[in-house]
Amino acid sequence: MSCVEIFTSIYKREPVGVEFCPYRVCPIGAHVDHQLGWVTGLAIDKGINIAYSPKQNGVVELCSMQFDKRAQWHISSVPEKKEGDWADYLRGATLMLAKKHPLKVGLCGVIEGSLPIGGLSSSAAVTIAFLSALCKVNGIRLTEMEMILTAQAAENKYVGVSCGKLDQSCEVFSKKGHLLHLNTKNDSYELIPTHPDMKPYKIAVFFSGIERSLAGTKFNMRVDECRAAAYALKAFAGLEHTKFNETCLGDVPYEIYLSHKDKLPESWRLRAEHFYTEQRRVAEGAEAWRRGDIEQFGRLSFESGLSSIYNYEAGSDELKALYEIMRDTEGIYGGRFSGAGFKGCCIALINPDFEDKITENVTRKYLEKFPSLEGKFSVHICESRDGVEL
Repeated sequence: MSCVEIFTSIYKREPVGVEFCPYRVCPIGAHVDHQLGWVTGLAIDKGINIAYSPKQNGVVELCSMQFDKRAQWHISSVPEKKEGDWADYLRGATLMLAKKHPLKVGLCGVIEGSLPIGGLSSSAAVTIAFLSALCKVNGIRLTEMEMILTAQAAENKYVGVSCGKLDQSCEVFSKKGHLLHLNTKNDSYELIPTHPDMKPYKIAVFFSGIERSLAGTKFNMRVDECRAAAYALKAFAGLEHTKFNETCLGDVPYEIYLSHKDKLPESWRLRAEHFYTEQRRVAEGAEAWRRGDIEQFGRLSFESGLSSIYNYEAGSDELKALYEIMRDTEGIYGGRFSGAGFKGCCIALINPDFEDKITENVTRKYLEKFPSLEGKFSVHICESRDGVEL
């Protein structure tokens, strides 16, 4: 059943509207947005739908097709602290929106995700879809950047995940058939069209069968390691210091890193190494896309995945196995972990002519290594699409 059908079944009427936000993939530029680096991204034709209607009494009442527990709160009395369930992102979004805009109307809604949870920015997508609905019932119009920052604030300040703006920006700015090339330091971006001579491609999503929440991983610890590296490099170079939680590698020139990297503790040096080499890969990847060289773009995406394993030290055994299988599979241009890379999924750019062979090969080899995940592992072939319509 769809979210519309379930909504109609629960409330005995059709919803007033349905909001949709796509998931996103980041082929090159992982783990750098929180350090104000450059990233690439594509929105895909799968995402979050929310069927909803207004509630004039100010109550927000939501259920998710992926979770059992129904969530409820009032727009004027959102719990100040998170409650540890799937709806925390949306409580946080309500609170952050209310700080800038008066809210009078709540909503009832049913949320539907079109892919399994983990690795495709589902938290950002559900937050943006919910904000879109809450804004509509309250007559609020957010700009693209207001939507991005409000959704990010819900994760940073309420849920407690130290994410950057990659997910939200990809889901808002993306355009079908274009690669988003975004500077998360100043929010400038370019939409690079697919070159007419580029070989055809689709986006494959390989779900490991293991879901994860960023709040329960080493995500925040990795962010702090990057900040610590930046803070130390500034000290070694005699640069002006800022507050620790405002310090990032994007403010430290590469030359300073090269001059002082041997003074850093090993874990901090590795995180910085990933950041600076990933910035090079993003720049080269954008140029490869511009000239239609998807093979080179794919190779850089594979390099990004390798750096995530060895420099960023992310990746569960399942995701590392998926990554190696992808590298040995004909028809895959390139790919890497998606999301934080602790559990979740891998994404790949593939040649559509090999779609069936890729699906069969990756599934067979992966389940040979992890037979207990049969029925949980899944493959989904997607295409790029426009970002959310505000």
